[in-house]
Amino acid sequence: MLLSIHPKNPEPRKVAHVVERLNKGAVVVCPTDTVYAFACSAHQPRGIEAIARLKGTRTQKTNLSLICKDLSQLSMYARAISTPSFRVMKKALPGPYTFIVPASSEIPNLFKNKKHTVGIRVPDHPIPVALVEALGHALVVTSVHDEDELLEHTADPELIHERIGHQVDLVIDGGPGGLLGSTVIDITGAGPVVLREGKGAVEGLL
Repeated sequence: MLLSIHPKNPEPRKVAHVVERLNKGAVVVCPTDTVYAFACSAHQPRGIEAIARLKGTRTQKTNLSLICKDLSQLSMYARAISTPSFRVMKKALPGPYTFIVPASSEIPNLFKNKKHTVGIRVPDHPIPVALVEALGHALVVTSVHDEDELLEHTADPELIHERIGHQVDLVIDGGPGGLLGSTVIDITGAGPVVLREGKGAVEGLL
């Protein structure tokens, strides 16, 4: 199913419809402020396992991140973030960044592994934020990659639906997506370390 949701003013009825499915373990394809992503409820192990299968790996090995609505919700899933690192996050978020943070005790329960770190995002995009707000907890996400070897991501939701719509419960059409992933910054050590430069600018941030 392809469901159009307004990218700037998500319709509450449509958001509620998606959330109802997410609460039953559904996997959806959702726009973010970077690329389109597979997404499921962080409270649904079935959904997390399904996303891992879509990526061709096991849950323990899959590179999954969490989308939170704001920094206060983020604190549920992270622990012991230093004041300098928190300042960097406050400056960057919401925005096209993924921060690798020390995982709270919630994470092993969610991902069924012994991971001590987790990637966390607060995207600058109304649709995923509206979904998280309606859910009351984080979304588990990972990027949708393109089959084309030259093109890493697909920006067209209709093309995503055509190619992988049968593998997920729903594809959200929030308009054209991006082709560049988030900038990944590790703040688990003494200071921030850029692991991957993506859409988010690094200059002036660190």
